[in-house]
Amino acid sequence: MAEITAASVKELRERTGAGMMDCKKALAENGGEMEASVDWLRAKGLAAAAKKAGRTAAEGLVGVAVAGTKGAMVEVNSETDFVAKNEQFQAFVAEVARLALDAGGEVEVLKAAAYSSGGTVEEALTNNIAKIGENQSLRRTAVLEVPEGAVVSYVHNAVVPGLGKIGVLVALESAASADALGSLGKQLAMHIAAANPLALDADALDADLLAREKAIATEKANESGKPANIVEKMVEGTIAKFRKENALLSQLFVIDGKTPVADVVAQASKDAGSPITLKAFERFQLGEGIAKAESDFAAEVAAAAGVKNDEPVG
Repeated sequence: MAEITAASVKELRERTGAGMMDCKKALAENGGEMEASVDWLRAKGLAAAAKKAGRTAAEGLVGVAVAGTKGAMVEVNSETDFVAKNEQFQAFVAEVARLALDAGGEVEVLKAAAYSSGGTVEEALTNNIAKIGENQSLRRTAVLEVPEGAVVSYVHNAVVPGLGKIGVLVALESAASADALGSLGKQLAMHIAAANPLALDADALDADLLAREKAIATEKANESGKPANIVEKMVEGTIAKFRKENALLSQLFVIDGKTPVADVVAQASKDAGSPITLKAFERFQLGEGIAKAESDFAAEVAAAAGVKNDEPVG
């Protein structure tokens, strides 16, 4: 059984938005296991879907670059937002994004790439750390390419062109004009930035994720006290809705709020007089999945529980 500390209560509260006492109970009911406690709170209706991606404290920049029918994206992290405003850091991220076009989506390959001022990307990063005086890391990269068509990039609330906190790449395969693909690609990228789809279509959704959602839905439905056949239909409906809302092609287009993205692409194909296929997308949100830095809230929880931050919560 994992130890239940004030820090673990804090982390669970940040991830779920549930109350402190509910978080403490969830951890107690699940042996201190974090993921099981998240699911327990959701099943009890005490938490929304996991909020971790939008509540992290990691800073830095996401950078994008496009050349022809290929696009690349990188995430470079720093300790504070102050560094993200540093021109040297911005120039580094912009160059690394361009170099990522030839790195095949592999971080280690990108780190070994030659940097313009000499040495490798990894050596340039080490030099930046020494000059700026703050730890930095090249966290991830992605590359999309189509044989014909366009890869369109978008950065939400860009601090400078091509750099910001949410980046998107959209790969469109088509013989349609560059203008038609550019317009559609930008609209789709803006949708992806806002709606955060988990996969291109429902069949591509992660099987483990679906199993987890089904388990949560089943527990919720069982608590309704309805007959087993009704519970089964409730679960099926919940999972069908989850698949529809989290797959890009079935999501409702954010620009009009009523048209499925698949229909938006189909209409664009008709307007362009040439088939357009949405082949793939990538979305990076700065810091998603990185544990949030400790804050004074941990001390508040500890004070309420009458323990030190690293002591078990009784």
